[in-house]
Amino acid sequence: MKHPLLLILFCLCVVSPLEAQRLGGVWGTSKAEEEFYPVRDLPIPPELALEVGSFTLLPDGRLAIGTRRGEILLVSGAFDRRPKLRVQRFASGLDEVFGLGYRDGAFYATQQAEVTRIRDVDGDGRADVFDTLSDKWGFGNYHEFSWGSEPDPDGNIWVVLGLSNSYHYRADFRGWSFKITPDGKTIPIASGIRSAGGVAPNEHGEMFYVESQGPWNGSCSLKHLKPGGFMGHPISFEAYKAFPELGPRPVEPKSQSRIHIEKKRVKELVPYAVIFPYRKMGQSISGFRVDRTGGKFGPFAGQIFVGDYSLSCIMRATTEKVNGVWQGACYPFREGLGTGLLAIQFSPEGYLVAGGTNRGWPVRGTRSFILERLEWSGKVPFEIKRINIRPKGFALTFTRPFDPEVATDASLYKLEHFTHIYHKFYGSPEVDQGAGKVVGVKVSPDGLVANLELEDVVEGHVYEFDLSGIKSAAGRPLVHTRAYYTVNEIPNP
Repeated sequence: MKHPLLLILFCLCVVSPLEAQRLGGVWGTSKAEEEFYPVRDLPIPPELALEVGSFTLLPDGRLAIGTRRGEILLVSGAFDRRPKLRVQRFASGLDEVFGLGYRDGAFYATQQAEVTRIRDVDGDGRADVFDTLSDKWGFGNYHEFSWGSEPDPDGNIWVVLGLSNSYHYRADFRGWSFKITPDGKTIPIASGIRSAGGVAPNEHGEMFYVESQGPWNGSCSLKHLKPGGFMGHPISFEAYKAFPELGPRPVEPKSQSRIHIEKKRVKELVPYAVIFPYRKMGQSISGFRVDRTGGKFGPFAGQIFVGDYSLSCIMRATTEKVNGVWQGACYPFREGLGTGLLAIQFSPEGYLVAGGTNRGWPVRGTRSFILERLEWSGKVPFEIKRINIRPKGFALTFTRPFDPEVATDASLYKLEHFTHIYHKFYGSPEVDQGAGKVVGVKVSPDGLVANLELEDVVEGHVYEFDLSGIKSAAGRPLVHTRAYYTVNEIPNP
């Protein structure tokens, strides 16, 4: 790392591998997780330094990998029952491929300075034609990361651009999001991005991106890419003069405020849809995908799975729209991955492949690079499946029936709530804390849903659920006892 200030910040914020071993994992649940979701190393050729930056699936069932070293690799055998990988280099000479998709016989690669359409026209399995679709933005520093989506249903690529050195605006349109059409038209979507880690649709088909903790971002988060929206960091406002169709630049947010207060002042401000409380639920969240396997990966079909670079773990998230605003919850899933995760990908067979690298910053995983596959054992864990907000509280859905006598005991639901300072400084402590008092519980006849009524629900706060007292009908504890719901809006009765 070339910049001393950044080095100091990351040393303060990143857990060393030795400390990680002492702490015993992110949540201390790897042994329990292993029963339901074992992790298998996929054997890569020993001469290949596979620093994964992105994944996509090909129509013939192969896995395509975009790498930090500027390659596109085609992998056969990754989804075989007994995997034995065969790797073919399709393209090289690119620059950190942090977005990869395939459509109509062509790859679409988002690299640092452009989105490129890449084709094999002579059928020899190697790239022949490289067409620049868009290079609208500037690039001048290694830390100006560019993340791209797979093609959306209309063939568009969505791009999110990190700031210069993750703090500054030193090149054109850093901190902006664009939609790149199949014919190369570059459409501005949103401003205010700081340091993204991936872009993709949520479970409802809306485009979202993940954001790391930093200035104007109290914690890591999943955010909705609302067209015309402002995502929170005002340093990119200068570029509004290049896009008169978006209207005037937004009002400057007030530092030291709260985001639920500022969204009433700054009409373009899009609040975090899901906050991932720092270190409790990730530290540098990265690529995400929705489970579209139809239940082949277990009981979480249709949910978002999110990787984390620093803590080498995978989490879940669910989102819902309330009063026109996206919000939702995050949940622990699987710790103990081998390296810093940058990308994940589901396969039609029901596997979840994960990859990344430790190059750049310390990570909890002990490997420099690795390709891993999570497999569902076929056993259904007792977990919090999802949390939804209600006018006076929350509905908690579980994966297996709970003990109805235990589940009706309101004292067993431990809720606390907090928010973050919305300011120009790095991150934020949890502030404005309070207790979420449960005054009533109604359970569904099937033993899968507990409807909690609270004394009150506070807008703009994250609710932390501690359900360590809840047991299944078979007497088993939850694999993960905590979850976190971000309340941007409260539904009408």
